[in-house]
This record gives sequence, C-alpha cells and structure tokens, in this order.
Amino acid sequence: MLNSIMNFALPYATDDLPGIGGILRATPDHFVVDEVALYAPQGDGQHLYVNLTKVGLTTKDVQVRLEQALKLPRDTVGFAGMKDKYARTTQTFSLPMGNRPPADDTAVAGEIEAALPVTVNWTMRHRNKLRLGHLVGNRFQIVVSGLALTQDEALARGQAIFAAVAVRGIPNYFGPQRLGVDGSNVRAGLEVLRGESVRRDKWLRRFLISAYQSYLCNLYLARRLEIGAFDHLLVGDVAKKYATGGMFEVVDLATEQPRYAAHEISFTAPLYGPKMWEASAAAGELEQAILAEAETTLDDFARVRVEGSRRMGRLLLQDVDIASHAAGIVVTFFLPKAAFATTVLRELMKTDVSGYAAIDESDED
Repeated sequence: MLNSIMNFALPYATDDLPGIGGILRATPDHFVVDEVALYAPQGDGQHLYVNLTKVGLTTKDVQVRLEQALKLPRDTVGFAGMKDKYARTTQTFSLPMGNRPPADDTAVAGEIEAALPVTVNWTMRHRNKLRLGHLVGNRFQIVVSGLALTQDEALARGQAIFAAVAVRGIPNYFGPQRLGVDGSNVRAGLEVLRGESVRRDKWLRRFLISAYQSYLCNLYLARRLEIGAFDHLLVGDVAKKYATGGMFEVVDLATEQPRYAAHEISFTAPLYGPKMWEASAAAGELEQAILAEAETTLDDFARVRVEGSRRMGRLLLQDVDIASHAAGIVVTFFLPKAAFATTVLRELMKTDVSGYAAIDESDED
C-alpha cells in the first residue's frame, strides 16, 4: 500500500544516458534564479513594485519582514512566486502605498535595504497587487561542482542528455522542495487529509495537503513513463496547449499525436480533487488506478476543501546551455512557472537531490 510504504523513487526520461554526478549549491552564487515577470509595472497606482535580490531568505521571510519594517498589515505584501532560500534569487514584491506620494518611493527603497539583507534593484508604481502566478517563469544559472569526471566528459554527457530531452521532454515532476526531506511534507499532508493531524495555520495546512497531491501526481507521471505512455497520448487524456494554455479532451489519437510530437500540446497530470477535470477512457483508468492504490478518494479532498486541478505532464526546456565553469559545469535554462529546477538537475546529474528540500520553489496558485 502506498500510504504505508511511500515510494519517492522516480524514473528518468534519459535512463539510458549516464549523468554527470556532482553536487548542487556549494555556495548560493551557484544557484541563481531570476524571475521573469508576466507584465511590467505601468508607473502609476497605489502599489509600489520592488525588485530585489536576496540570499538566505525565503520569499515568505521577505514578505513578513517587509510588512514589519514598513508597518504594513499582514499579507498585504504581494509576490508572484516562491523562491528558494539557499540561492541568489531576484524577484519582485508589491507594497500597498495607498495615497503616499511617489516622492516617498526612493525613501522606501532605502528603508528596505536598511532593515533587510537584500539589494533593491528598482522600484516602480503599479495599479494592482502582485499575486501568486503573476509571472511567466524563471531563468536559472546553476553550477554543478564536485565532479568526479573531467569537464570534457561532463560536458559530453550533459550535451547528450539535453539533446535527448530537447526531443522527448521530461516528466514535470514536483521537486523535493514540495515533498520535504524524505517526504516529510507528504506524510504530514496525508495526516491532515485524513483528519489525523490539525494544522491551525491555513497556509501551512494547504501547503501540506498540496504536498500529498504532488506526491500522487509524481506517481502518475512515473507510472506513465514506466508503461511507455510518456512519448504518446492516450485516448481520454486531458491535453493542454503550450502556447495558449487551452485544454481539451483527446478523442482522436491520429489527429492529436502529431501535435504532441511537434511540441504543440502535452497530456496533463492529475492534481486530485473533486473539481478536477477527470480524464476518461484509458487515461482515466490510469489516474484512477493511482488513486485507488493510494487508498485515497476524491471525497477525502472534498472534505478538506481542496478542489484539485491539472498540471502540464511534459516539461520542455527553453534556452538551454551547458558550459565549463571554474568550479565544474554551469547550466542555464528557462522554466515556465510551477516547474522545478531540481527536476531538471536530477535528470542531468542522476544523483539524489532530495537534500535540497529547503523551500517550495513553485509558483502555482
């Protein structure tokens, strides 16, 4: 039973290609993240957008400390996505300024740098609060150090892996940041789901349940890879368009499979809940099998008011580059929101990255 003995091992999309090994995050400068905004601030409005660079702080840490330093009400500071603690990350926060004159904005930037160990890059007014998901994605520059291989060998292996991934893509797994060290968040989430544990903090309660949802989603993606259903669609799949995000049910495989091969669409994976768009036919049987093996029902999620949704099943990398670095190998790439860099790195390194579970780096609603 999956609930008594949880399985966190995940298959690779490039299992036939050896990884480069190594370690991540020898220093924060080895894991650099730059947020890519969904829109630019307009220059006027009652919200001050503050773009800053941080190290050693979670996004929630910065939110709370900004509210404390500037004497703002709780949860009024907005942000588009969660960024990692043990990294050098750049992202934008929104501050409710009310009717304070724009002349105060420069002073606010100074107050922030005086109160927090961050660098303010720029400030600009806008008309709405930043909310989770208000971003396109993130650019990553990540150094893999501690290599047992020569740089030439590591580069050759990395190039082969990324060449294969460019064609096939990789399963859009949730990373250890969501699941917790040794799956601790998943187990806690299952306890909340079953009513065996009470969490009064609403954000934490929701996060832990989402960790269990994420675990089941990973199981679905792993099963799909294992049964040979990752490289093609199934009848009944709920597919999603990469360009627009539009979703539809797959009825005619002869029509839709060429679009899948051309990277126009992907199947989606279940984030279980009573309002999730359920797959049908063969795809529906697969996702129901995962739920049945976990001895969990949609009613369990309904009871804790978790609606459910769907997640892009195949992750396609953009703007990928791999090169030599003084400490080893440096990899750069872009990921859309809600995708995990550690999912890409585990495919490249073929090593255990579960130790990098410091904070959830997801940008989902």
